[in-house]
Amino acid sequence: MQDIVRGLDTVWVLFAAFLVFFMQAGFGMVEAGFIRAKNACNILTKNFLDFCMASLGYFMFGYAIMFGLGNGLFGMTGWFLNGAESGADVPMFAFWLFQAAFCGAAATIVAGGMAERMKFGAYLSYSFIISAFIYPVVGHWVWGGGWLSALGFTDFAGSTVVHALGGFAALVGTVMLGSRIGKYNPDGSPNAIAGHSIPLASLGVFILWFGWFGFNPGSTLSVGNGDLIARIAINTNLSAAMGGIFAMLAVWKLYGKPDLSMAMNGALAGLVAITAPCAFVQPLSALAIGAVAGVLVVLAVIMLDRFGVDDPVGAFPVHGVNGVWGTLAVGIFGELAGLHQLMVQLLGLASAVAFVVVSMVLVFKLIDLTIGLRVTRDEELRGLDIGEHGMEAYSGFQVFTTQ
Repeated sequence: MQDIVRGLDTVWVLFAAFLVFFMQAGFGMVEAGFIRAKNACNILTKNFLDFCMASLGYFMFGYAIMFGLGNGLFGMTGWFLNGAESGADVPMFAFWLFQAAFCGAAATIVAGGMAERMKFGAYLSYSFIISAFIYPVVGHWVWGGGWLSALGFTDFAGSTVVHALGGFAALVGTVMLGSRIGKYNPDGSPNAIAGHSIPLASLGVFILWFGWFGFNPGSTLSVGNGDLIARIAINTNLSAAMGGIFAMLAVWKLYGKPDLSMAMNGALAGLVAITAPCAFVQPLSALAIGAVAGVLVVLAVIMLDRFGVDDPVGAFPVHGVNGVWGTLAVGIFGELAGLHQLMVQLLGLASAVAFVVVSMVLVFKLIDLTIGLRVTRDEELRGLDIGEHGMEAYSGFQVFTTQ
């Protein structure tokens, strides 16, 4: 009987891992849809190779740092999975695949914030480094028996570990990279640079929403508590729904039109925000968490434009801002809610964000000094599809003259 239960748990964890992996397609579609056609191939290549680099980095070093035996700061055993142990009652390889899919999700968030002007080689270098070293350190603090877990910091499925980390990494990179040509006028006022395919972006949002049912419920790592899995699933769904509704209402009120792109980012914001507290709150609280997330994402987009920070797909408003909100929501709505838990959440959040910001400043600066971060002006104007890859996402739009 014990073998049957372990087998069912293994299938559940692997199925959840497959769903989280499929979220890479969602990220790719959202980011491609929200940028111009001349850069669609580039962003999809980054998403594709991002998971390749994340898998390699997490296999070589990341898992050992995150779940290996060590101290409160990082693990030091299990390099290349040699002698590595599972962090749950499932085979180590199944647990690794689930965690690697999370690692890839964290890494790919940055692609959207730095879209349309970052060198492809620079992105690959960043992707390997964050997956092999930076993400695993924060993961060890929270999920690998590190110092934050010892304090009682709680992040069930990754509002801090995955989303705040990816969101703040995107913010650092976006600021260091600078805005796209033509995004801001000399007086600082922003120009709208419309994405080339809202249908593509909406498909991506639905894929991400679907994949989140592996992301959050799958983090139980066991089928033993069906009631908990069901509650996590409904909380995940309700928060996303309220995020979409309240983002739409907020932008409708502010600008007079119910903007679809903002509603979609609102749904994603609700998903990000519920990720930490999904196992510790009731459905009514999930509704409140999602509603706040939807408003926050709209305000954050406006704030970035006022500060001249060009984030083409809203990576920081969705993942950074609402990773923060979701983490703090554990101390406000969770089963252990109270001032003490809220302070623990705040401490853990501040520590993780500080580590990520400092680390990513160093990483991006090193990359800039060696291979460079940004493409040339001519490449950016022509499009990264041609300049970086020598191909187009949509062929037949180049005009050629013949002698």
